[in-house]
Amino acid sequence: MRILRAEGRAAAPWSNGGGVTREIAVQPPGSGWDTFAWRVSLADVTRDGPYSPLPGVRRILTVVDGAGLELTVDGTTWLLPERYRPFAFPGGAATGSRLLDGRPVVNLNVMLREGRAAATVEMVRGSRRVWPADDGAAGPDGCPDRAPDRDPDEVMVVAVEGCTRLGGPGDHEARLGRFDVALLTAPDAAAAALWTDGTAAVIALSVTVPGRS
Repeated sequence: MRILRAEGRAAAPWSNGGGVTREIAVQPPGSGWDTFAWRVSLADVTRDGPYSPLPGVRRILTVVDGAGLELTVDGTTWLLPERYRPFAFPGGAATGSRLLDGRPVVNLNVMLREGRAAATVEMVRGSRRVWPADDGAAGPDGCPDRAPDRDPDEVMVVAVEGCTRLGGPGDHEARLGRFDVALLTAPDAAAAALWTDGTAAVIALSVTVPGRS
């Protein structure tokens, strides 16, 4: 179990000045924008504006703090007035964002290179096994991101709200503060248990390797 604390996570300003992004993890480690298979980050969005186009990338966005967003994706408007509802959309689409009530939000972003990575995003309250996840990662667009065709390579637990504890193999237990993250490999994830008195995100991630089924 690898613990990634929120404290000290670097903030990268957006080129349009509309917010900052804090990268949580990327695969392969150290990958840039043109080479990652998957990337998970938190973004502080402070004003309305367009998203940078990312052709060949599937995005799953979840509002985890604030009043919500209105997204316009290739001319279709989607209202995201509630927190904790994953919304999947193509990164290459022309996308604009408007803050509801003009108040800043924090988004949990999962980016997947098409043909190289797959993921599910589930928001959890209470207790459950970390993996396997329940079916039901659909966003408000009614089009859920497909679950991996096999067991995930890694499972990420993001503490979003409240107190979160994670029990792993060998009686190891981790306590996660707000936006702290636990990253588990698939065998350990299957043996881990999650407890939260608030909300946590469970992200199951798979990478497609040529020649492996």
